[in-house]
Amino acid sequence: MKLSEITNQLSPSQLKWLEDMKIKNWKYEDGVVNVKGNVDISHKKLTKIPVQFGYVSGDFWCSNNQLTSLSGDPKEVGGNFYCDNNQLTSLSGAPKEVGGYFFCNYNQLTSLSGAPREVGRSFFCDNNQLTSLSGAPKEVCGDFVCKHNQLTSLSGAPKEVGGDFWCDNNQLTSLSGAPKEVGGNFWCDSNKFKSEPDHSFIKIGGGFKYK
Repeated sequence: MKLSEITNQLSPSQLKWLEDMKIKNWKYEDGVVNVKGNVDISHKKLTKIPVQFGYVSGDFWCSNNQLTSLSGDPKEVGGNFYCDNNQLTSLSGAPKEVGGYFFCNYNQLTSLSGAPREVGRSFFCDNNQLTSLSGAPKEVCGDFVCKHNQLTSLSGAPKEVGGDFWCDNNQLTSLSGAPKEVGGNFWCDSNKFKSEPDHSFIKIGGGFKYK
């Protein structure tokens, strides 16, 4: 982009940051940076994102940084969104719509509040400190993975999961709140069930494993 085409609403430091991050095919419109293609700002030791992204047509990576907030992240991502391996305690600022996969695993999340309303494929929130699934998308076309957390209930889980549902390695004593329909397998082993939990209310397309 030529300097003559840049509005004076972005500061010199923001312009330099976009250049340093090798972000191409961007346009500043209505206060946000829209990008045609992918944005990869992973492994940059970032503690914050200094510009506000709007729509990114491809994939967006901000994983493996030191982010404690998703402020500045896109409002909508056409492809996959990766914010895994940061220091996030909240998904506030996350995209509202993601066309592909959503990865927020390996953070310090205690809640899914702020998660996208829509996820086109799979949603990964494993290896956090979640005690509740409140705020999770209502429907996930692919897999939903919430294993290795501190869940005592599945309340707030998506109503429908097109692929597999993984809630193993938590603190569950029942499957109350589980999805009504799972297209693939249902994995809930390594919890605190005293016997096989009642899953008769769940329509499961694949297998069921609880031990």
